[in-house]
Parts: sequence; C-alpha cells; structure tokens
Amino acid sequence: QVQLVESGGGLVQPGGSLRLSCAASGTIFSIDVMGWYRQAPGKQRELVATITSGGSTNYADSVKGRFTISRDNAKNTVLLQMNSLKPEDTAVYYCNLRRPILQYDYWGQGTQVTVSS
Repeated sequence: QVQLVESGGGLVQPGGSLRLSCAASGTIFSIDVMGWYRQAPGKQRELVATITSGGSTNYADSVKGRFTISRDNAKNTVLLQMNSLKPEDTAVYYCNLRRPILQYDYWGQGTQVTVSS
C-alpha cells in the first residue's frame, strides 16, 4: 500500500510562487512514476507534470517554463515549484503515483492552490 501526503498549497497573488511537496510512504519501486495533477471547479482532473525515478519529466503545455517538478528517490518525495502563477492555475492539486506494471494510480488528498489578487 502507498500513501501520499501533500503540503504547500495556499493563496498567492498573480505572478507569485508556491512550492508543493508530496511525501510517499509504503513500498515505492523504481518503475513508479510520480507526478501532479490538478482539478479546477467544474473541470476534469488534468495532468500538470510527471517524473520518473530516472528524472525524465513531462509537463502540460500550460505550465511549461513556469513549473518545475523534481524527485528525491531516497526520501520518496516529489516537489512542484510553481512560478509566475496565473489565476487559471487555481485548482486542487493532487499528488499521484502510477504503478505501470499494475496500471494502478495512488492519489493524495489534494491541496488547494488559489491565485488571486
């Protein structure tokens, strides 16, 4: 079993920065892909960024150049540094761990990010 706990959300003004952190506990395999998704009110959950244990990353076009995902395999943590935040980044952000061999997703409880003046 895997548990994911997010932290770091909050209220920030447009143009500001936030850093989200996700700590994973349980058995984590090197093949597991970790990442962040977000869901805004009335919208479907969407990919923000993912990272493999080898450091390969994938970003949504809407966040490229503004967000950076990183991963510490020894500590089983994944970070999302968000810069130049826009009101449209407002959403609940969810940490995700995907176990490819099982095609199974683990999810955190979510953390609210609000970008507003």
